[in-house]
Amino acid sequence: MKRFWSLKIIKSTGIQISATSPGIVTTVALLVLPLLALTTPDVLSPVLTQDTVRRSGTQETETTPAADDAPNQLRTVVLDAGHGGKDPGTHGRYVKEKNINLDLILQLGRKIKNKHPNIRVIYTRSSDHFVDLYERGAIANRNRADLFISIHCNASPSSSQVNGTETYTLGLHKTQRNLDVARRENAVILQEKNYQQTYKGFDPNSPLATIMLANYQHAFMGSSINFAEKIEHSFRRDAERKSNGVKQAGFIVLWKATMPSVLIESGYLTNPSEENYLRSAEGQDEISSAIYKAFLQYKQEVEAGG
Repeated sequence: MKRFWSLKIIKSTGIQISATSPGIVTTVALLVLPLLALTTPDVLSPVLTQDTVRRSGTQETETTPAADDAPNQLRTVVLDAGHGGKDPGTHGRYVKEKNINLDLILQLGRKIKNKHPNIRVIYTRSSDHFVDLYERGAIANRNRADLFISIHCNASPSSSQVNGTETYTLGLHKTQRNLDVARRENAVILQEKNYQQTYKGFDPNSPLATIMLANYQHAFMGSSINFAEKIEHSFRRDAERKSNGVKQAGFIVLWKATMPSVLIESGYLTNPSEENYLRSAEGQDEISSAIYKAFLQYKQEVEAGG
């Protein structure tokens, strides 16, 4: 007996196959995921990209409305929690830098989203895992970010009394200490695979290599310094922290970012008092709030055409 087979899609939920012959009708409903993936991709679980936010330890994603199309709108900000995973960064008596960085960056992101739901907030990491330095800037570039903010904690090997905040932009260091900070942060690349090929032979232990990196002509230098100054001013005014000012040095994480970019050192974990402040709920709220207020001031200035 000959049978004639027909195939049709039913409302993107399954496949109906019908076998017909004189006097016989057989219908089988099948859920065929490979074919469904090819024909109706929106039905399947969404694939997370850098345009979405993965909550630590969950599958929750955050979607954002389309931003205003006005020419000077600040639409996308990339937030970078320094270090992570196998790279703990510096440490104090009780905490590791990577954890403080992540706490601060997530709080800052929530403050931005709560007040500005149309701004895309993208994290280079939202959990404790390692991200290559070059990938952090690449995330910002791929998403055409308007601003890149990297948060770190500082350390002073020579004295536990050194304290205060400082905000860096890419540029030539003016003191040995600025150079030492950049070399310490850049040394992370030694934990990356094939770092010599990725960074074209860059040696993070070489002062000359760091100087050459710092001389890279960043088209957004003026805007970066402007934003950095607002951050340090806000630390002094709103968080009542000692500010060590705006500084420049050759940071790989800022090197290839094609937008205004800053690296914030939120305090010294080698200073016991500052460590306690940075690991406290009150301290983290004050620091993230001060950065947010600087962000808001910068955003208003940019969108006003300043």
